[in-house]
Order: sequence, then C-alpha cells, then structure tokens
Amino acid sequence: MIGAALLDKALDRSVVGGYTNVGYRLRRRGWSERELPSMRGRTVLVTGATSGLGLAAAEGFARLGADVRLLARDRERGELVLSGIASRHPQAQLELCICDLSDLSSIRSFAEQFSAANEALHVLVNNAGAMRPALERSVDGVELAFATNVLGPFLLTNLLLGLLRRSAPARVINVSSGGMYTQELRTEDLQSEHGDYDGPAVYARTKRAEVVLTEMWAQRLKGSGVVVHAMHPGWADTPGVRSSLPRFHRAMSHLLRTPEEGADTILWLAAAAEPERSSGGFWHDRRMRPTHMLPWTRDSAQERERLWEECERLSGWHEADSRSASPSKSERKGT
Repeated sequence: MIGAALLDKALDRSVVGGYTNVGYRLRRRGWSERELPSMRGRTVLVTGATSGLGLAAAEGFARLGADVRLLARDRERGELVLSGIASRHPQAQLELCICDLSDLSSIRSFAEQFSAANEALHVLVNNAGAMRPALERSVDGVELAFATNVLGPFLLTNLLLGLLRRSAPARVINVSSGGMYTQELRTEDLQSEHGDYDGPAVYARTKRAEVVLTEMWAQRLKGSGVVVHAMHPGWADTPGVRSSLPRFHRAMSHLLRTPEEGADTILWLAAAAEPERSSGGFWHDRRMRPTHMLPWTRDSAQERERLWEECERLSGWHEADSRSASPSKSERKGT
C-alpha cells in the first residue's frame, strides 16, 4: 500500500506520468476490488453529453443501470447520441434534454421543466465546457467561456438544488481540468476582458473558479444530504482537445487517455460509497488531490465571496431563493 501511494504521488507530481494513459493504467491495477456498484433506480443528469467525457460518462451510467438524462444543446446531435447508446444498451432508461448552458433564459426554462417532470435527481454532472480562440459574448453579453463553464453550471445547480435535496442522498460532480493548477482566481477580471485573450489560459481560469465554487457549495450544503465534488480527467482524447489544442493533440496523441478512461472518476464519484462520506474534494483517478501546486494561485475568503457574489449578480439567482426550496428527506424526518 505504501509503495502504491508513493507511486501515485510521483505520477501526480510528474504531470505527464499522471495525466496520460500511462498513469491511468498503472493506477487502475489497484481498482479490481472496487468495482462500481449498480445505479439502478438512480436518476443522473449529464451536461455536455453528446461527445467526449460527457458521452463516455452517460454511456457508463447507462451500463450501471441508472436512469440517464442527456443534456445537449443540439437536438439532432443529441438524438443520434441517444440512439447510439440505446443500441448498445437496450435496457437503458434514457431521455434527451435540450438546453444551452451559455444562455441563462434557456437554463431557467430547462430547470423549471426538469424539476416538474422528474420526481428525483440523484446525480448532477456539470461537464459541458467551452474553450474559445478569441473573446466572444453569450446572448446575455457574458464572456462565452465564463458563461458556459462557470455561470451556467452555477445557475443550473442552484436551480436544481431543491430537487437534489428532496432526492438526498445526492451528488453534484463538477468536471474541471488539471490546467487550473496554472491559474489563479482573478476576481477583478472574471470575464477576461483586460489584456490579450488567451483561450487555454481563460479556460483554465474558469476551471479554477469551478473548483472554488465546488468548495463553497460543499460548505453551504453541509448536512443537506447533497455532496459536491470536482474532478479532473487528465489528458483525454476528446473532440474539444482536438479542435481547441491541435498542436498538443498531435504531439501527445499516443499518450492521451480515451474518453472512457478520462470519465472513469466521474462514474466512481457518482456510484462508489467513499465520495458520499465527504464533500468539496478535488479528485483525479479516484483519489483526492490538492487544489494548489503553486503558492501564487491561492485565493482568499474575500476573493471567493466576490466570485460567488458576481455569479449571483450575473445570473440573477440569489442565495435567498434556495431557502424556500423543499427540505431534504432527512430534514423532513427531523434528523
């Protein structure tokens, strides 16, 4: 066990060793005794479910027997993906949901309809993301990467908290990126409007913000029966990587993980027993990882609150809204 832990730490600190398929294959040797349990009877919502990690996670949940809701922006593409999963898993309970996570009005409409149509939501996977080559604006006038990667999940999660609480025990899983280790939380420029726009750096900053929000949700939801975790998949061969980082993809193609390998920790966080015993963790390859590798990336309590407050301002959702949400199962029982 000590040898495995030392190897795991060495792989993580080497970055290349830990983030590639090499690290995954070495680490998974110790997972045979921890097969994922059935998720039959559990309802899972996966955003960005039409390709890459989201598709791999959605199919993995179907394989585990969950009732899977695939959230997509494009209906035609979503229907093709749903049909493909259904053909490979004929017994799967699948449903396509349409929502643009960069559009606040679309999110509000979807959350209202979803909450009315579903009796339970046990797992929410915030996976959809965007990396842009230049500064673009959402329909709401928000920088597109921040709108999709941070503001959209912030609003969606908070609007679905009532349903998650009523379904407790429930889990929220935020898909981040190892690139966030290189970036700090810039509360004075959350939308990257000042200076030159660097797509990969902006993306990494939004993923840092996702991890911070994960920890803040964990604090706010303590005792509710809803746990919140973030994870990073390592370097996976996804359509997003191929289109947004073509040079990186060409140079590292032989070492990139498959989408299924990248999505493994998403499935584990949703199905395994261990993640339910804690909240606010940052995970990679089924182990909790530090959130900072460089001292200058650390943030203060004041900066974290500014991030939350700006997300409230931009989304139009306010924390007081959640106080009127229905109580969790444990709260209704008075425990």
